[in-house]
Amino acid sequence: MASWNQPQEEEEEAEEAAAQKIQIYSTSNTGVSPFWRDKYERDAKKYWDVFYKRHQDKFFKDRHYLDKEWGHYISGDGKKEILEVGCGAGNTIFPLIATYPDVFIHACDFSPRAVNLVKTHKDFTETRVSAFVCDLTIDDLSKHISTSSLDIVTMIFVLSAVSPEKMPLVLQNIRKVLKPSGRLLFRDYSVGDLAQERFAGKDQKISENFYVRGDGTRAFYFSNDFLTSLFKENGFDVEELDLCCKQVENRSRELVMNRRWVQAVFRVTDGLNSSSCNEASVKVDLFGQESVKPEVAKNALKESVNNFEVDLSESVASEMFGISSPEEDEMIEVYPRGCSLKIRVLSKEYQHTCKSTGLMLWESARLMADVLARNPIIVAGKRMLELGCGCGGICSMVATRSADLVVATDGDPKALELLNRNVTSNLKPPFVDKLITNRLEWGNRDHIEAIKEVNKGGFEVILGTDVTYVPEAILPLFATAKELISSSNKDIREDQQPALILCHIFRRVDEPSLLSAASQFGFRLVDRWPSPVTTNPTKSIISSWFTENGSEECIPSAALHIMYFLVD
Repeated sequence: MASWNQPQEEEEEAEEAAAQKIQIYSTSNTGVSPFWRDKYERDAKKYWDVFYKRHQDKFFKDRHYLDKEWGHYISGDGKKEILEVGCGAGNTIFPLIATYPDVFIHACDFSPRAVNLVKTHKDFTETRVSAFVCDLTIDDLSKHISTSSLDIVTMIFVLSAVSPEKMPLVLQNIRKVLKPSGRLLFRDYSVGDLAQERFAGKDQKISENFYVRGDGTRAFYFSNDFLTSLFKENGFDVEELDLCCKQVENRSRELVMNRRWVQAVFRVTDGLNSSSCNEASVKVDLFGQESVKPEVAKNALKESVNNFEVDLSESVASEMFGISSPEEDEMIEVYPRGCSLKIRVLSKEYQHTCKSTGLMLWESARLMADVLARNPIIVAGKRMLELGCGCGGICSMVATRSADLVVATDGDPKALELLNRNVTSNLKPPFVDKLITNRLEWGNRDHIEAIKEVNKGGFEVILGTDVTYVPEAILPLFATAKELISSSNKDIREDQQPALILCHIFRRVDEPSLLSAASQFGFRLVDRWPSPVTTNPTKSIISSWFTENGSEECIPSAALHIMYFLVD
């Protein structure tokens, strides 16, 4: 049987290296699962309500560009009645009533919190605005607004949040309340937008051109053909259709971002003068510059991001700049025996679309942190290595109270960045001086050698919590542990020999597969919990951690297992 260090033929060595440079998080791009697809649809209102709860009216800018873009439709003699669909916090409503004294605006949104923000706005008055909760995919709009009474309907970055299969319901609902001479003013995301390109490398695709953001809200990206067909099939003709392109430069971060959106005007089909897409005014527009080809528009305009007026959701903005906003983190508190730790992790509402498993705190880490706190003898006077510690690192932080040296590792740079923040905010000297953080992709020779430089003698305890659920990562896991574990001393008791301790819930990898991989690299299972290897519980190493110290009361899940390995 070949060992980790045994010489290989060049091709075999390259194949092995490629196979073993695997981190514990999946890099597949399979799209959103049916379960989550249904959940996003079912809970769409809730996700937007949470959005407005967090951001209130501070996120979107007021849309003062409306007068420039569509003022000739809104101005004129006589009172105009307007419906703002998806009113949000009122960023369309209040600029309009300030500019046009004769307009009355009906405003609806399916988020109750958004409608409440409109009603509590300092400029809200019932003589100018009627705001109400309405889901246009379900509710009958004519119960709130008289049939064929509206001069204008505005839909600005709203239809993209609706499932494509339900968009016809929205348009049919609107058509009932729009006058035959009325206009629907439309602006929304276009295919090829930077945000869509960002989604392409992630498991966030729901269907063609339809994606979920990190906060659970969704976005559809329209092509001209799709948009004109959708409206035409539901009783609208295209009057204007513009593809708008804008290049935004963030000089401080040296980023150039290409944004694309569709701007259109639709009118109700009269049955006699119906126009096709080819007859409508279709052009590429660069904020007022007509007939600009897309490839020219792409490089034509650069502006500071601070002056960028296209509406952005929070997840789009953070992905554009490659940074996390403070709102994407949440603080949780854990209380291993004798200590209190405040840990920043990725907010739960983002975890379902995040590839990295290292940005959240797993139940196995909670259990092992408590075990180490109640049984300091496990690492007392020893050097401990934690594999795949993630951003929390709570086991490593607890271990510093009794270990001589603790090295916390993960393969995800973002997890390590957050880990360092957590360590700094929770540990003080002398404990913080005993904890080192390092990047370690299992099987990565450079990373392994860097760990060896930190501790040349190997580690007496190697710990991994919930690091065993990706099948392709199991062999690299044991191979790396074999490289970094201290040489075994057969003359001392088993519970004092260098050990590899794994705590996990069995998911995609079962126990026989783990044992097979372990044996390939010289690891032998000497104990496990809750079913000890020995028939005599008093001789079980792991059981003693619980029965003597009462840790069973802190077990967060009955599905958790602990495996204790020694080196043959």
